[in-house]
Amino acid sequence: MHTPAPVPSRIELKARSKELAVHYPDGECFELSAEYLRVHSPSAEVRGHGFGQERLQVGKRLVGIDGVEPVGNYGLKLIFDDGHDTGIYTWQYLRDLCLNRERYWQDYLQRLTAANASREP
Repeated sequence: MHTPAPVPSRIELKARSKELAVHYPDGECFELSAEYLRVHSPSAEVRGHGFGQERLQVGKRLVGIDGVEPVGNYGLKLIFDDGHDTGIYTWQYLRDLCLNRERYWQDYLQRLTAANASREP
């Protein structure tokens, strides 16, 4: 049986450091950079419409988050300062991004290198 992801007790936008702090009821807190969240957006623009259609996001090192909006009681919509505002970060997906941050980040950096692309705008 599928166990639902815990719902964060607090979401804190840290504009100066360009991070989103995700606090959980058990005291756990994860700080996710705007760049990390942007390049892993669950939107069709980033993920495509099926397997193998993902689009590598480049030049996002300086991206920030302008806003955070709740979506029902199941997730968040992040509004990035590069104009990207599609994609819903469900509690399940956000939790996955928190728990696997290091692995996903390293994978992203490897994909950038393989594509001879850069994080720089």
